[in-house]
Amino acid sequence: MPVRQLPEQVVNRIAAGEVVERPASVVKELVENAIDAGASRIDIFTDGGGRRRIGITDDGGGMTHADLALAVDRHATSKLDDEDLLRIRTLGFRGEALPSIGAVAKLGITTRHASEPHAWSLSVEGGAKSQIMPAALGQGTRVEVSDLFYATPARLKFLKTDRTEAEAIREVVRRLAMARPDIAFTLAGEERAPVTWAAALPGAAGRLTRLGDILGSDFRSSAIEVRSEREGVVVEGFAAAPSLTRANALGQYLFVNGRPVRDKLILGAVRAAYSDYLPRDRHPVVALFVTLPPQEVDANVHPAKTEVRFRNAGLVRALIVHALKDGLAREGRRTAANTDGAAISAFRPSLTPRPANWDWQRSPAYPVRPMPGFDASAATAFAEPGQAAFDVGTPTADVRFQEQPAADLLDRPLGAARTQIHETYIVSQTRDGLIVVDQHAAHERIVYERLKASLSKNGVQRQILLIPEIVELDEATVEKLLDRAEELCSFGLAIESFGPGAVAVRETPSLLGKANASGLLRDLAEHMAEWDEALPLERRLMHVAATMACHGSVRAGRRLKPEEMNALLREMEDTPNSGQCNHGRPTYVELKLSDIEKLFGRR
Repeated sequence: MPVRQLPEQVVNRIAAGEVVERPASVVKELVENAIDAGASRIDIFTDGGGRRRIGITDDGGGMTHADLALAVDRHATSKLDDEDLLRIRTLGFRGEALPSIGAVAKLGITTRHASEPHAWSLSVEGGAKSQIMPAALGQGTRVEVSDLFYATPARLKFLKTDRTEAEAIREVVRRLAMARPDIAFTLAGEERAPVTWAAALPGAAGRLTRLGDILGSDFRSSAIEVRSEREGVVVEGFAAAPSLTRANALGQYLFVNGRPVRDKLILGAVRAAYSDYLPRDRHPVVALFVTLPPQEVDANVHPAKTEVRFRNAGLVRALIVHALKDGLAREGRRTAANTDGAAISAFRPSLTPRPANWDWQRSPAYPVRPMPGFDASAATAFAEPGQAAFDVGTPTADVRFQEQPAADLLDRPLGAARTQIHETYIVSQTRDGLIVVDQHAAHERIVYERLKASLSKNGVQRQILLIPEIVELDEATVEKLLDRAEELCSFGLAIESFGPGAVAVRETPSLLGKANASGLLRDLAEHMAEWDEALPLERRLMHVAATMACHGSVRAGRRLKPEEMNALLREMEDTPNSGQCNHGRPTYVELKLSDIEKLFGRR
């Protein structure tokens, strides 16, 4: 078949296939155009999952008659003034969105610029433009898209249900609303009540308000502000305390210069920062905003602009890890129980409905014989079977404490130990409440932090292999491993080249015991290929340290003396990250006196 030039209509539809993947892609491109136009309010309406209709209205700058005529032509844009793709300061820049949408759907645009006497409208159907006509509109731009993919019916077969497509649109709008808390957003349609996110005040407080409106009150109450800056790169945002987790990484949001992006960089960095706090199958909730000079990031690497490439990815990753670790260490004693009211709600009595077949005569409280008079022996009444529920058994700990604890201990963050219950939990008293401590979880964190400090100070102890183990890998993988040999050596793994495609392992970390060097190196190689880091070895060492901490800690069921309890509380106060054990569980629960008074109706 000879080479031929494709017709413009076919070219437009091929290009539209890259930009307009589904209805959510249309919403994303149009809302980004509204943001670039300086809008302070954006209204989105969809119907039929975006297939039947999409409407976007904004109060931005609008377009003149001449601009509107060019706006629907391919590669026509107002966002590149110097043709420099390395200094992009807007969300859009290619000039492909409107012509791509017009190539596969019915597109209508009504817009008014401040310099124009009235608004202008233009329609595009299947790539064919209409004449520009006068229209009525107060300010900004209104874009209507209907019958999406009517010009390419085959694409309709690949769309999911209306509900699924509507949820994808909702997620796109949520991300853009998180990126720009200074803009008010309204999302309506799909037989749902409209959702409005009002414009928030500038600064961290306004950003947290918007994030709380979108991610929920749980995130707002457990959010920790994080910030780190170096060499013109700023990482800031909010991270949830380790008590708030998800089963997947979908709750992790990254914004680069105001652009929502999905980047594997954040997944590795967040995993590294939270590695001491969460079990492997749980993921934290974070919203991080990276601001850096436009020339330091390439946004032109993905047709939908959902991915970026950093010039110095290592610096960005290091700043993310540092910001998160610093924030988590600063708020290390925050737990689920003392941040979101979980403990108080657990104490509130719940009314359990009676079963339909409930018989009061079969109740344990129903007397089996006439009730004895008051002049009879009280022992007879208390011998009834129904009174067995009130038998509390023998005391579970030594509660013979001093009448009044020392005043200085009451002023400490974790207070003064008062008793131990069930030989597992320490109850302490503070000036304004009480604290219940899980002695095993608390001591586990203390021992773990000591082990980490020892590893950092004295280095990882190594064991020399009597016969070096030779591991065969492909040459590219061997080069990657050898490039990181010095870093691996700091973790106790000494390797050297053994000809093309082979590595000799001479020393392994003593903590790992009899390690499978071949499996360890392959695991490292796979992880480096994905994340460009030596995280698995560090994680395995920390996992061993965590296991050692777990087995070397005060066990549940051990009776402690008062001085031992107070010593444990003081160590917790001096230990970083003492709010959670190594597995992410809270180490203590705090109940304020005011909350206790509410439980008993005193407030």
